[in-house]
Amino acid sequence: MTMETLATIWFVLIIVLWMGYLFLDGFDLGVGMLMPLFSRDERQKRVLLNSIGPVWDGNEVWLVTAAGATFAAFPHWYASLFSALYVPLTLCLLALIFRAVAIEYRGKGHTPAWRSFWTWAMALGSLGIAFFVGALLAITSTGLPLNEYGDMVGGAFAWIGWPALLGGLGGVGFALVHGLLYLGLKTEGPMRAKARRWALRAMLPASVPFLIWFWLAGLTRFWLLAVVAVSVVFLTASVRAVRAGAEKRAFTFHVIYLVTGLSAVFAAVYPVILPSTLNPAHSLTVTSASSSEYTLGVMFVVTVIFLPIIIGYQIFSYRMFLGRLRETHIPEAHRLPVAIRS
Repeated sequence: MTMETLATIWFVLIIVLWMGYLFLDGFDLGVGMLMPLFSRDERQKRVLLNSIGPVWDGNEVWLVTAAGATFAAFPHWYASLFSALYVPLTLCLLALIFRAVAIEYRGKGHTPAWRSFWTWAMALGSLGIAFFVGALLAITSTGLPLNEYGDMVGGAFAWIGWPALLGGLGGVGFALVHGLLYLGLKTEGPMRAKARRWALRAMLPASVPFLIWFWLAGLTRFWLLAVVAVSVVFLTASVRAVRAGAEKRAFTFHVIYLVTGLSAVFAAVYPVILPSTLNPAHSLTVTSASSSEYTLGVMFVVTVIFLPIIIGYQIFSYRMFLGRLRETHIPEAHRLPVAIRS
């Protein structure tokens, strides 16, 4: 394979990794955001937490993999993007830490103040992750003020603008709805019905930022408007599936809506992978920002061997925890005897 072909393959693979992260960790983030709002009952909150407990840390690995693959395959893209977005990415890292610590620590105390603190830490951490990841992807497709050396000019906050806000709000909206659809799949009884009601109310308003982003991308090339139209069709189908009580179809269609929309966005900018808003000549492309042909080739061989194994294991883990949860599955909170705790 030629250098350009390998670089293109890795650009597509990295976008697929970001899609996989939004698809998988998106519902974790949505459930996290819902923790303080969906119910005031402690047992129901524990149902929410247990619904994502077996899978959230595995889902988060997709984020690490996406960042690592970007560093290895496109070091110039990684350097320009991550140095320019140092502030929001640091805030995103703090949000990741708060979310992870909250999941582990919430059950370690028994006072209402303790639980409330970690509940809100999880909610705000999840919201921050969804916002900053959405903002990063939007900025990647719309560009930054880069000079001829790939450095951002204008200070540490030059990234702030309507693309970051649009992508951030879109990420939060998508994760929130995705979390509700996931709860429709994983819970039973009143919580399942409530998740369905909330999803019906939230789906269309929460999708507006991403739909605007997709539509603006579609305007760059006529055939991409057809791809965006397909995305809208699947979003509409997801709404209808929720209304009909078909949670699996609703969840699947919501994923396809995301995949088709993001495909249109990044197809619109290709072969550019990070546009410069100062001068198009300063934009990074798949060939100018990539590693050597040898590096890309070795990475491709390793990926072909190990990626199916990883995906197979993750599918297996999801099948192991396929059942629905209801409040009666959650035991009463209790303290362990001192002898056991020690």
